[in-house]
Amino acid sequence: MKLDLAAARDRVIPDVLPADGAPLHVLFCGINPSLYSAAAGWHFARPGNRFWPALHLSGFTPRRLDPSEQDELRGYGLGITNIAPRATAQAAELTDAELRAGAARLRALVQRGRPRFVAVAGVTAYRTGFGRPRAAIGPQDERLGTARLWILPNPSGLNAHETVLSLAACFRELRAAVDA
Repeated sequence: MKLDLAAARDRVIPDVLPADGAPLHVLFCGINPSLYSAAAGWHFARPGNRFWPALHLSGFTPRRLDPSEQDELRGYGLGITNIAPRATAQAAELTDAELRAGAARLRALVQRGRPRFVAVAGVTAYRTGFGRPRAAIGPQDERLGTARLWILPNPSGLNAHETVLSLAACFRELRAAVDA
């Protein structure tokens, strides 16, 4: 399938959320969709993205899901959203104002969906959007509404500092907290 990346610019991918009243253990929050993801219509769809392998290796899913199977997350009490909804080639194209608006949108989504945990995959975007310049990877002292807040490394292939195994270790810490 040949994807038209240029046509995907600024496109939005719908959130993946359990039905109203169904449990939402973790709401994973990306920075924003890549052009590849927007063209495909699935979160974390770019072949070099490590979200799906890390999710599986950490025990959140019994097998590695393909991005096209993202709706299966609902049955595990998991969801996906993004801080900024519009697709870009790189997250660096987003403005600080977009990230701050996305933080407000995420707060409202958390208030409606009531996840136990919110896991933001991208510390730099979190720092900007939430005005927390010293935030670090891992659990945060503050909450987002009633949800415990956790920061994960960005799983994008552009984040050369992380490997699938290092990401899976971070996801595994979150998984342990969810299970506790």
